[in-house]
Amino acid sequence: MVDRVARGLGRRQFLIGTAIAAVAITTGPGAWAQQPPAAAEKPQTLSGPDIHLTIGHGQITIDGRTGHAITINGTVPGPIIRLKEGQKVRLHVTNTLEEDTSIHWHGLLVPFEMDGVPGVSFPGIPPGETFTYEFPVKQSGTYWFHSHSGLQEQEGHYAAMIVDPAGPDPVAYDREHVIVLSDYSFIHPHRLFQKLKQQAGVFNFQKQTISGLLTGKDQSLGERLTWGQELMDPSDISDITGAVYTFLINGRGPGDNWTGLFTPGERVRLRFVNAAAQTIFNVRIPGLKLTVVATDGQNVRPVTVDEFQIGNAETYDVIVTPTEDRAFTLVSEAVDRSGMGRATLAPRFGMTAEVPPLRERPLGTMKDMGMAHDMGGMAAMPGGESAEMDHSAMAAMAVPGMAAPRVRGSDVMGDMAGMEGMDMSMRNWMNAPQVEMGPGVQSIAPMPTDRTGETGQGLESVGHRVLVYKDLIALEPNADTRAPSRELEIRLTGNMERFMWGFDGKKFSDKPAPYAFRKNERVRVSLVNDTMMAHPIHLHGHFFELAHRAPLGHMPRKHTVIVAPGGIVKFDFTAEPGDWAFHCHMLYHMHAGMFQVFTVRPLDGAAA
Repeated sequence: MVDRVARGLGRRQFLIGTAIAAVAITTGPGAWAQQPPAAAEKPQTLSGPDIHLTIGHGQITIDGRTGHAITINGTVPGPIIRLKEGQKVRLHVTNTLEEDTSIHWHGLLVPFEMDGVPGVSFPGIPPGETFTYEFPVKQSGTYWFHSHSGLQEQEGHYAAMIVDPAGPDPVAYDREHVIVLSDYSFIHPHRLFQKLKQQAGVFNFQKQTISGLLTGKDQSLGERLTWGQELMDPSDISDITGAVYTFLINGRGPGDNWTGLFTPGERVRLRFVNAAAQTIFNVRIPGLKLTVVATDGQNVRPVTVDEFQIGNAETYDVIVTPTEDRAFTLVSEAVDRSGMGRATLAPRFGMTAEVPPLRERPLGTMKDMGMAHDMGGMAAMPGGESAEMDHSAMAAMAVPGMAAPRVRGSDVMGDMAGMEGMDMSMRNWMNAPQVEMGPGVQSIAPMPTDRTGETGQGLESVGHRVLVYKDLIALEPNADTRAPSRELEIRLTGNMERFMWGFDGKKFSDKPAPYAFRKNERVRVSLVNDTMMAHPIHLHGHFFELAHRAPLGHMPRKHTVIVAPGGIVKFDFTAEPGDWAFHCHMLYHMHAGMFQVFTVRPLDGAAA
């Protein structure tokens, strides 16, 4: 039966066989994504030293249509877990599926045996068995948890986790709402993956047209020819789009309109979690300013913006202060503008506000291909010096083992200003000698650049302020301010035509050697994106500090970061003992091979 479901076959028989059990599960107390009307929903919240979770088959109803789901305690999202910093917790997870499952506590600093990654930190939870996770809670903030088994996350196996601080909360607020963003398809995820492997851009219904060429809305003919030679489509921003996805907020579709209440004048804390399998969202609430106070559970100095981009697995805490007695629309627009999630903030249930139309879809640029045409971009190449001489850039210059500027070959684009003597070939292995060239490497970015000061794709000219990573400054001092002892460059590689993804040209199924570190070692990691797609990269078991312009000792701490197309992100981290997953948090990219392991030795208690 499991094999039939995994292949997308026998679904009708499977759903009939589980319908009675699903109804029994979804009508229990606290079911927040099922039959109760959206306005009446209150998510179940679990707390205490012992928490019981059951993973099983169920159903989800989205805008009047019912589909199959993998649920936690019968709901999608699962119940919110609320803990207290400093407590110890035991989480008993029972698997009622016909296949193995797991839970990864995303962003929590736990012993690696409790991290929940099958084949890396534990074997997984077999059908019919219960596994108990047990660990001390070392931090506070907004986090979440999800399956790390197969493609279960796509089917609803995710939920939010809130950890209250042991002392006073530095963020003042009168009311809070947890906002879980996600994507859902009525097509089985294994079938989605199969289609991605069979045809590039299969779900992209926003390709360029003759009309776009004639009206000047899209690329010119010359640009199209250049991109065609590289077998790249500038409109292919998201692998899976609104053509087959419905974008959810707290398990509700746009038509269901999840509603959160406020009283005018209140400071409302919105805890955003991007639990989507494959979608980066652009979030805004027309008519309200958003004051960002935390990211990935870590407090930052408040930054007021009109919009922010949230990558898969990131979290942002935002304060809004609506003063008018009216409704506001909360928009989570897919990065490719193929659809949006929609919810409402209002003083009373039943109120609504105008829903803005989808904005024009973005197109990839030469910079997204790793061809920065300005000297500022060139200065940010691996081994180069930043044009902005801040403390973190100067620290990078002193890192032993840091990659030196590479000798380049023929002058392919020597007629471009600042490009004399630079080889701009997108297949020049000398630009990335550690990459294993092969069918899984479509391109090597010839001039990648630091893009952490830029808005995400399509947000460059929206006419209002958009959050960028360089806006983030840690509220509390960094725990470890030592300079890195070495730098490790990791290239994000892929072939969009074949849907092959990996690190340094190798996918995880190739069994590459893990990236090795010493316990307590301080390392700077340089992520270079050689692909045309943004990748939210997550490191388990650690927080890292983004090495960009920030006051000394206050670089922002994150567990997940978006690496823009053709971009570079540098971060510093202190290695904790264990075997830790390191991967793209786009589920289908990870499933296709963009996954690796950071192994840190010696383990605690072992000889050095």
